[in-house]
This record gives sequence, structure tokens and C-alpha cells, in this order.
Amino acid sequence: MTFTYSELVAHPRLLDAIRQLARNLRVSFNENPRIARLLSAHQKWMLTQAGMALNLEAGPSGFTVAEFRELVTANGIASRNTVQNYLDQLEIYRYAEKVGPTAVRPRRYRATAVSEQAMLMWYVANLSAIDGLDGGSRALELLSKPHLLAKAQPRAARKCLLDRNWVEPPERIGLFLWTEAGALVMDEFISRIEDAEGDCDRIDIGYVDARALATEFMMSRTHLQRLLNKAAEQGTMGWHDESLRSGMWFSRDFLDEYCKWQAIKFKYVNDAFLDAQA
Repeated sequence: MTFTYSELVAHPRLLDAIRQLARNLRVSFNENPRIARLLSAHQKWMLTQAGMALNLEAGPSGFTVAEFRELVTANGIASRNTVQNYLDQLEIYRYAEKVGPTAVRPRRYRATAVSEQAMLMWYVANLSAIDGLDGGSRALELLSKPHLLAKAQPRAARKCLLDRNWVEPPERIGLFLWTEAGALVMDEFISRIEDAEGDCDRIDIGYVDARALATEFMMSRTHLQRLLNKAAEQGTMGWHDESLRSGMWFSRDFLDEYCKWQAIKFKYVNDAFLDAQA
């Protein structure tokens, strides 16, 4: 089933879908923290999706640094130096490898099997969330036909990279998403939501142990606490009383804003998969 953006935003189970995705991504992080961090900040997310799109489009011959730079810089995602540093990091952790003799120019890269498998499971997780909206079987279909990823992921990635509403999230969302490991923090908070029904302006997310969370996500505790304090100043979230030991809440309008932003990606992921099937 196809969805327009308006239909996704108005869907009564959109939050449920986003919460399911957050919980699945938290499990993925626990299974492989290092590779999960490639999607843990918005810029890294876009670099990872762009690189995988080029990789799947190129096939065994691989893609060039110039092609990667062109896709990324043309969309204002990162600088030329950031692209090279990112590829170097992927090589170190064996998520990407050079193709052919290193003396041959231009150098070509391709993703390793572990990277392609991780992207497959990311796409499956997103399709599973969308399946929750209409009882579909997209996730099972992709698992049974993984070759569809080579058609779906590049289409979805390029659509996301061309949409300024996705590339430049609203300020309150960007506070988290432009931060290293910020997407992991958001997934943790969204996964905690148990009851968002009714007209309450504040959605409980329970006690947040900043020290433990920072350790788990391999980020500075001071930085995470500063992030929470800044979000509280914006009215995005806060503590139930004056003690930092109390539980925390999300504002409903921030949650709605986040769901609307995630719906952009859901539409492109769904459209691209249906196109790949066809």
C-alpha cells in the first residue's frame, strides 16, 4: 500500500510505528554498537546512506571518491575533507574496502558484506514499522528477496538527500540529531514512551540516568547533560520536579514534530521499495 505524506502524518498509528522502529534500532545498537554509530548522527546518517547508494548502484566495480564527493557536496551535506575522513574511517573498521590495485587512479571503493547486511537490516526495520500501519508484509518480502535492496535503498537515499525538510530537520530535532550519538539518544527516549494517549501536553519517558546513557553510547556525560539542559530550556523536555533524579517528560508538540519529520523518510522508504518490487 502506498501512503502520501499527509496520510502518514494523519495516521493514528504513526507514533506506534516510530516507537517500534526506535526499539528495533536500540536492539541493533546492542548487537553491534560500532556499526550502529554510522547512523547515530544526522550527518553520518546521510553520508552512510549516500555511500551505500553509490555502492549498490555501482556493483562490484565500486564507486570513486569523486562520485561520493559530488553527491554529498551538491546537497550541502558535508565538505570534501569530511568525505575522505569518513571513507578512511570505514576502511579502518573494515566497513569499506578499495577495489583493484591501489596504484590505479581514480581509487574505487565498495562496501564490505557486513555493511551491506547492516543496511539490509536497517531497511527491513523501517519496512517493519511501516507494515504496522497497514498490516503489510514488506519486511518479510525484503528478507525473502534481499536483492531488492539494490533498487530500493539508492532511490530512498537520493530522495531523502534532495528533500531539504529531511536534510535540515527542525531546530529542536536538530539539537539532538546534529550531535554525535544524538540519534541513539532519541531512539532511547522514543522507545520509552508507553502512553501517549489523551490530551496531556507532557509524555512521560521515565528516569534518565545521564551517566549510564553516556557510557552506553560512548559520548561525554557532560555533553549529554548539556544537551538535556538545552532541550529543557527550549521546552522540548524536562524533569517532573526540580530534582535531576526525577523522571523526565517530552512535550507533545515536540513529539508530533518529530513524528512528522520521520514520516518524510517513511514515505521515501516505502515508495522506493514498492518501485523496486514493480
